[in-house]
Parts: sequence; structure tokens; C-alpha cells
Amino acid sequence: MTNTTPGLRRVGVRETRVATGIAFFAWTIAVYDFILFGTLLPRIEEDFGWSTSHALLISTFVSIGTAFVVLAVGPIVDKLGRRKGMIISVGGTAASSAATAATVGATSLIGVRSISGLGLAEQSVNATYLNELYAVTEDEKIKRNRGFVYSMVQTGWPIGALLAAGFVAIVTSIWGADAWRLAFLLATVPAIIVALVCRKLNESPQFLAQQEVKRLRKEGLDAEASEYAAATGTATEAVAAPLRRIFDVKHRRNTIVLSLAWIFNWFAIQTFSVLGTTVLEKGKGIDASSVLLLVVVSNLVGALGYLAHGWAGDRFGRRNTIAFGWIVSGGFFAAMLLGPSDQVFVVLTYMMGLFFLLGPYAAIMFFQAECFDTDCRATGSAFIGAMSQPGAIIGGFILTGLTAAAVPYSTAALYVGAIGVVLSGLVVLAAKSIAPAPSELTVEPAEVLA
Repeated sequence: MTNTTPGLRRVGVRETRVATGIAFFAWTIAVYDFILFGTLLPRIEEDFGWSTSHALLISTFVSIGTAFVVLAVGPIVDKLGRRKGMIISVGGTAASSAATAATVGATSLIGVRSISGLGLAEQSVNATYLNELYAVTEDEKIKRNRGFVYSMVQTGWPIGALLAAGFVAIVTSIWGADAWRLAFLLATVPAIIVALVCRKLNESPQFLAQQEVKRLRKEGLDAEASEYAAATGTATEAVAAPLRRIFDVKHRRNTIVLSLAWIFNWFAIQTFSVLGTTVLEKGKGIDASSVLLLVVVSNLVGALGYLAHGWAGDRFGRRNTIAFGWIVSGGFFAAMLLGPSDQVFVVLTYMMGLFFLLGPYAAIMFFQAECFDTDCRATGSAFIGAMSQPGAIIGGFILTGLTAAAVPYSTAALYVGAIGVVLSGLVVLAAKSIAPAPSELTVEPAEVLA
């Protein structure tokens, strides 16, 4: 193929694949820490003597703190770069795990778990970074199947959740249920290793080009800046701050629609993934010894969901793939909650629910990165991703209120999680689809078509 942006450095095959691998491990470790908290929440609840509703309230306040941290990451990455963003996000994961091990009560737990927002924001950082690398890569296989390849990175969510569940099972079997502090302390080791490996990444050509345009304009060399911008496909005019840019006429619709979709969808993520052990124990009466095994098996199926939806998004359109998956997910979770507590039935419906709940994230992360220009891409993707936390907060408050009012946990989970994921699938249909012409597939696909 002909490179239509000759001013940008072409990214070699090896560099592309190494960056993809590092992004996968970075996201896996970030999820590992994030899910570790939800997996161990019943044990933390027992250690501090909290009720289930109080533990859910603490989890909700953690989501509030996390939201502020995630919102700050996007502008930082658009200012400092994608490479530094990867290092900061994974480094924040290590800090979050270490600090959690030292908590002494609700206030300190809320404070230190808010740091996990740095790790949660890692998915928007790697989506931005890989979207830009894949646009100018010399690896034609990845370029043609960029959605499917990115879905491999996104399997870090179920794999990270699986590792968290397996790790908890090992630690508690050796040191007992009160060893949750040790579990968090040991979790810092892989996060530190991955943060150091992230230092080997190269900055994306698009970000470097955008920075060069800004430098030339700052020095008053407007003609040179315009010439360089034209050669590299970056913004040809001085632009507003990234946070304002994502609400301009070009980007506003997708910013609002996708933000709403994330909010509703995180009703379900909070209910069935982050608090999955609580749903299975409190909602379906599965004993604690069996719950971790169910979570492990279900997340293996969830990993396959990423690959399936990444592949489908490349062929049938990312927007429609996302909507279909989330609507079907709601049906499976409703069946699990309304059906019998037979362990086989529960595990099958829970697995399929996670398959269609988590899988579409392989498509939506790449979809939303495609919706923004280089100068505001990280901010747009991070802002939308940050809406996960208002979703978790609202969903958490509703769950807390319903359980405090003596509503059965299975019924509360149905109202919040199953209905929430169906709403998210319907809302995402209002987003603008992206259909670049074949000749445009060698450049960054930032043009949003009506």
C-alpha cells in the first residue's frame, strides 16, 4: 500500500508487535489489581466487620475517587505522550497495590484505592497508542486486522480477573482468608516489572508530529508548521485545549453517546465483574470455596469474547458488534439471576453473560480512539473511559440502597446489572459509525463520518 502520510515515521513489524505485547501485559496487570479489590472485598468486609451494604458503599466511594484520577490521565497523556502515559498508568497500579496492603479502615482504603484509577486508565492509553502505531505500521497483517489484534490486548481484562481469582485462591489456601493484605503486597511485583518494561517503548509518530507542529507555532514559524502539518496529517491550525476539543462540533456527538453507553454498561461491570464474587455468593447462594473456581472458568470464556468481538468488529462494524453483544449479555445475566441456583446452570449463564459483556470492549476501545484527532485522542478516549466510574458509582449506590432496603441481592443485581447492560447496547447505536475508504487505511482513522 502507498503511505499517504509520508512525513510520518513508518513503524516496523517488530516494533509494532513488541508494543502490542507490552500493552497486553500492562493492561493485564492493571486489571489484576483492579479486580483483586473486588475479589477480596468479602474478605476485607469480614476483617473490618462491615455489613454487605456498608462494603458496597465503600466500594462506591472508591469509584468516586477513581473517577477523578481517570479523568486527569487523558490530558496528561495528550501533553506528555503515550509512552510516558503507559509508564505512569502501570506505575500507579504498583502504588495502588502496595498502599492497599497498609490500609487501616474505610477512609484509608477509599483514599489508596482511588489510585487504582491510574491503572484503569491504562486501557484508554494503550488504545490511543496502538491506534496510532497500527495506522502507520509496516505490518500489513496487523493493519488489515487491527481490531482483532487489539482484541488480543483487551483479553487482559478477563485474564487479569482470572489471575486475581487464582492468586487469591492460592494465597488464602496457604495463609488463610485474612491474608488479603499479603495478596495486595505481592501484587506490586509484576506491576513494577511491567512499568520498567514500558520504558522500552518508542513514542508514536503522530504524537511526535503534533508536538513538532506546536513547537514551530510557538516559535512563530507558522508557514513551516502548516507545511509540516500537511506532510504528516496533523492539525493544520492552532487548536483549543483537548478537553474542549472533544466537545466541538466534530466530536461532540460521539463523546456524549459513548459516555452514556459506558455509564450504563458499568452498572453491569460493577455488578457482575468487579463484584462478581459477591453476586455469586450473596445472589445465588454459591459457597465461597466454589465461587473462585466459577470466576476463573467464566473469565476464560470472557477472554474468548474479546477475540470474537474484535474479529466481528473488523468485518461487521464495531458499533453494531458492540450493541449486539451488550444486549445479548443482559439476557444471559437475567436468566442466571431469575433461574435456578444449580451450579451448572449458574456457571453457563454467567460465562455467556461475561462473554458478551466484556467482549465488546475490544471493539469499543478501538472505536472511540478512531473518533478523535491526534491532539485530543487520549483525552477523548480517557474521558469516555472515565465515565465507567460514574456508572460504577450510580450502580453502586442503587445496589447499596436496594440491599439496605432488604431487597434480595439477586433482584438488585437484575435491576442494576442486567437492565444496565441492555440500555448501554441500545444507547451505543446512536454513535456515528466509521467507514474509512480502503485508501485511507494507511493513515490514522480519525475522520468521523455521519
